[in-house]
Amino acid sequence: MPRSCKRKSSAPPSPSRVKSFSDSRSVKAKTKDGERIDLFNKYANNGIIDPDGIMVLCKDLEMEHTDVRILLLAWKLKAAKLGYFTQDEWQKGLKTCKVDSLRSLKKAVSELGKEVKEPSQLEDFHSFAFRYHLTEEKQKCIDIETICELLNLVLRSQFCRQVDLLIEYLKVQSDYKVINLDQWVNFLRFCKEISFPDLQNYDEAQAWPLILDSFVEWLREKQ
Repeated sequence: MPRSCKRKSSAPPSPSRVKSFSDSRSVKAKTKDGERIDLFNKYANNGIIDPDGIMVLCKDLEMEHTDVRILLLAWKLKAAKLGYFTQDEWQKGLKTCKVDSLRSLKKAVSELGKEVKEPSQLEDFHSFAFRYHLTEEKQKCIDIETICELLNLVLRSQFCRQVDLLIEYLKVQSDYKVINLDQWVNFLRFCKEISFPDLQNYDEAQAWPLILDSFVEWLREKQ
């Protein structure tokens, strides 16, 4: 009979090697956390990145402070207060984006525009943009001028014609001085669902906000 072959079992890694690998990963993570803190401190004033710090950050990122990408960054950081980034928001947000340097932040920010082309991401960003601009306690609405600016920033790149006409309507109408979250969310729904410019599938019976009924009426008269 042929002699049976016995495979030598490999010895398990020694505890010291496992511990060494674990320690090296821990040190690397701590180093990246430290780099994020150092980057935060470069722009922070009294423990927070304020509007002045954001202006410096924008300069280093080679963009204007009105660039949609700074709003996209605030979205990824889950920033709570307009014009401010806390250290906790900064560290958690940059870690999620796998960013630990100005160079990698530049790259990540440039990619955010592609991310919001995904419908679910656009919906989330769209809602965030509204909430982020609620600057007063218990505030629930935003003035028309700011809404027009946000429409330009958040939706125009994907729905140019609809946004241009909606902004035109908002500026000439006199019935609404402010916009609430439900109206804002339905602006995006309108852009995604309604055939444009013929508006053939727009149905007032589908419980659209009255402001959109008025907008559609204005459009049809304009046509």
